[in-house]
Amino acid sequence: MTMLGERRDPAPDAATDGVGGTAAITPTVRQAARRGVFWVVLGIIAVGFVVVTALVRGDGGAAGIPLAADNPGLAGSKAVVEVLRDSGVDVRPVDSLAAARAAAGTGDDVTLFFSDPGGYLDADGLGEISGLASDIVVADPGFAALQALADGAVNAGGAPDADTAVAGCQVSAAERAGSATLGQKSLTAGGATDWTGCFADDDAFTLLQKAEDDGTLTLLADGSQLRNDSVAAEGNAALALGLLGAQPTLVWYQPTLADVVGGAAPTLGELSPDWVTPVIVLLGLVVVAAAVWQGRRFGALVIENLPVTVHAGETREGRARLYARTSSRLRAADALRIGTIGRLAARLGLARTTSVEEITGAAASVTRIPLAEVRNVLVDARPDSDRALVDLSGRLVDLELAVTAATEVGSAAEPASVPPSTERMGS
Repeated sequence: MTMLGERRDPAPDAATDGVGGTAAITPTVRQAARRGVFWVVLGIIAVGFVVVTALVRGDGGAAGIPLAADNPGLAGSKAVVEVLRDSGVDVRPVDSLAAARAAAGTGDDVTLFFSDPGGYLDADGLGEISGLASDIVVADPGFAALQALADGAVNAGGAPDADTAVAGCQVSAAERAGSATLGQKSLTAGGATDWTGCFADDDAFTLLQKAEDDGTLTLLADGSQLRNDSVAAEGNAALALGLLGAQPTLVWYQPTLADVVGGAAPTLGELSPDWVTPVIVLLGLVVVAAAVWQGRRFGALVIENLPVTVHAGETREGRARLYARTSSRLRAADALRIGTIGRLAARLGLARTTSVEEITGAAASVTRIPLAEVRNVLVDARPDSDRALVDLSGRLVDLELAVTAATEVGSAAEPASVPPSTERMGS
């Protein structure tokens, strides 16, 4: 975009140093924001990717406490709990041994579901489990739980080779289920005759049950048959309802930090190593020191000479490209008008402080062009397309030529005539 061969930067926001160079101006907020558009868009894409991934994986995926009564994720057991409640079973989720003791009451007509994947309960607490209810179902028992509840007669086995198996035992809940998935763990009875094994894979079982005087103790190898993502497979649902819905009350107990010795859950500081606090304090001091060292306070704009000379033509072309890239037609038009008005004022012998209205009137007077048309060219016209901007540029050139012709030496003898090219003034 050529700006009529001007010898200075016509942009109203540019500053010159008086010796042909341009001034360094602090970037505006808008310019800084434009530079950060790429990173903003990249951040939005990353967040969108994370959200889409979470939605594709499902509601929480395997997140949350495994086999929790209120966990709707794939690893939770909310589906089983809701079906039991619809069947009239009073399900009472608890998270501490004291709460389980209170919820079970005397233990009559109560089934206790117990799962402690985090190993929060100690040996004394595990020993107390067997006396809380008449029927006890333990899912995914660890070594400590097997020692306390099964007297060491049951051991953990490896992963089964098969995916499913038939009941093959005389446990009523297993017989009604018919078949079930085997999960990723198994149990072995070690030759003990008082344990009944179901869903066998060689000498390992997915379910072991021991009949006692006042109830039953059932061990599920990993409890995967109760998970939301597998409860509908094979006879898992019937097995879950048969084991957990035999009594009118079900206490769903999963230990938490509240069961840790000492009663209250440890604080974050107690769980952290000793060196964490000094490192955090040191990092904070480093951040403050870096902020003081590298910090900058934005004060008033300061105009300073550039270390190199930027020719007016290069600046003009650079700004023209910026205007074209951002479709700033009105800004480009204003730049053209400022240059034209300055040259008209000089040509008409007017001071630099002369207003635009006075220059417009003087130009109309010497060229005999209607004042409205001159004002339209110098002030009012607003180009809405590149074609209109080019036309306005041509009209500015025509007006400047007309003023030049009218003010040349010897032209005062007769009225100035409008050059043929000024016919575009009325278009």
